[in-house]
Amino acid sequence: MKANLGRRYRLSASHRLHSERLSEEENRAVYGKCANPHGHGHNYTVEVLVGGEIDKGTGMVIDLVELDACVQREVLQPFDHENLNTLTAFANRVPTTENLCIEIEQRLRRALRPELSLTVRVEETSNNFFEYRG
Repeated sequence: MKANLGRRYRLSASHRLHSERLSEEENRAVYGKCANPHGHGHNYTVEVLVGGEIDKGTGMVIDLVELDACVQREVLQPFDHENLNTLTAFANRVPTTENLCIEIEQRLRRALRPELSLTVRVEETSNNFFEYRG
């Protein structure tokens, strides 16, 4: 029997939406106020949905302690209270929340058992959220 487990985490980070391929004028046209040279920050909510077979012995899809440790190591430690523009993960791409969502999913995918399904949803504001299934 299969089931899904969802868990929420919080992280705060700043970013500036800016592409080196575009002029300052083009960046302002594409990214608007998010292209502010000083950047801006968000209090993100990261939702992780893990699915798979329920273990007959434990009755769980995944141990919450294991999932929490994985998210702490792979997501919160590298991104919480950081300027995303300064991180290697975003050296060659704009740190949009879409790209953050993909980066989080890829990090967790590498760290979790391959037979588990994985969906990551990142809420940037009360109006904006992004979801990625690799």
